[in-house]
Amino acid sequence: MTKPNQPWFVRRPLPAGVAKVHLVGIAGAGMGAFACMLQEAGYTVRGSDQNVYPPMSDVLRARDIAWFEGWAAAHLDWGPDLVVIGNVCRRDNPEAVAAEARGIAAVSFPQAFGDLFLEGRVPVVIAGTHGKTTTTSLTTWLLHGAGARPGMLVGGVHRNFDAAYLLQGGAGDPFVVEGDEYDTAYFDKGPKFLHYRPAICVLNNIEFDHADIYDDLDEIIENFDRLMDLLGPETVLLANLDDPLVMQRAARAGGRVVTYGFGADATLRATDVQPDADGCTFTFHRPGAAPLAVRSPLAGRHNVWNTLAAFGVALECGLDPAQLLAPLATFAGVKKRQEEKGEADGVLVIDDYAHHPTAIRETVAALRARYPGRRLWAVYEPKSNTARRNVHQQDYATAFDAADRVVLARPFVKQDKLAADEKLDVDRLVADIGARGVEATYRADVDDALAYLVEQVRPGDVVVFMSASGFGGIHDRLLAALRARGPA
Repeated sequence: MTKPNQPWFVRRPLPAGVAKVHLVGIAGAGMGAFACMLQEAGYTVRGSDQNVYPPMSDVLRARDIAWFEGWAAAHLDWGPDLVVIGNVCRRDNPEAVAAEARGIAAVSFPQAFGDLFLEGRVPVVIAGTHGKTTTTSLTTWLLHGAGARPGMLVGGVHRNFDAAYLLQGGAGDPFVVEGDEYDTAYFDKGPKFLHYRPAICVLNNIEFDHADIYDDLDEIIENFDRLMDLLGPETVLLANLDDPLVMQRAARAGGRVVTYGFGADATLRATDVQPDADGCTFTFHRPGAAPLAVRSPLAGRHNVWNTLAAFGVALECGLDPAQLLAPLATFAGVKKRQEEKGEADGVLVIDDYAHHPTAIRETVAALRARYPGRRLWAVYEPKSNTARRNVHQQDYATAFDAADRVVLARPFVKQDKLAADEKLDVDRLVADIGARGVEATYRADVDDALAYLVEQVRPGDVVVFMSASGFGGIHDRLLAALRARGPA
């Protein structure tokens, strides 16, 4: 449950006539995108951060958005009307302290986004443990391609727009936003999605994640319940019928509930799912309409759920499913989601964000179906705050079952208080994976993993790298090494 004396859903008043905005933590992916949004909307934007490096430094520089290195009270001397406090900031951040001392309004990123961009729009909030980024991106592309004018804010780079946000439309138009369950700011420990006031909400799945801020699954469920409690009589919830925890939460929603999934009772249902080298096909069913044959460029059962949710949002926005088939066929996906980085010496290299065991299992299974007959390598870096812990030790052992070979990199090391008995046991994991008939090995660092792969992979192989980070650029390094290696 929520920890005693922990503040959540904290809203602070915004001044009238905001023109100049300072972002504390501007180089983060979300904050950097928000800086660009603010500038495009006509605000004067500056910010500060530590260790600003590409690609965000390049993005900010190309937009002529200035930033200060490090934190200092003097960085507010340019006179901003509003200071946006990023999640990276601690309570003793000099700029947060200075804003309070000077009487400058200081709010969280989710509140600033909600107040400045969602007013008058139809907020479409995509929530759940998995699939938020893909579903947000897909929903936006389908709406856009069918003639609507959606806005978008997503926690990744939409490859069709080559951006993490989209500013278009106006009052009454949908604005699709990824509803992150991670906490908001040092002064607001509730999830970000509470600030987005959904008119249409998607709840795709619920599992335990973010072990650095949530103690257990019950605490995560409590916060999704709070999201459900925001859904009043005029709202719509699209709920995944195939997830029991989702359906238990859906009972709390005050508005209309539309279910989707594979189950026979789903309002929006997929049947006859057939994976192939180009993605998959399935039949889409909805009440009172003839079945619709759908071809999707997305692979995997999880992406059928994501597509059903996106179709559901489009229906609520007044679109016909037949209008969605053409934009669906041209959806290029999201960077780091089954993203093909290239092929060299007959070896296909793929980059994916999967780090939770369920995401790994679904991703590997999807790639197995998409590339039948090819040897599949799953290379995993446990880097997220949850992955570094042993909370999913047993689940990881079965997550790689569809792979042929598994390479585990050293878990990321952070300066924190994680005790030895709380850490993921990689040696045990290698043994457990091997006991299930999948050859697995552990490599101490990126260089060691790269050298091993260059020696072991052969033409026809598929290598998927899974990490919540850039993984030391190993994708491009492997491709370069394979090109240099030449034909075997």
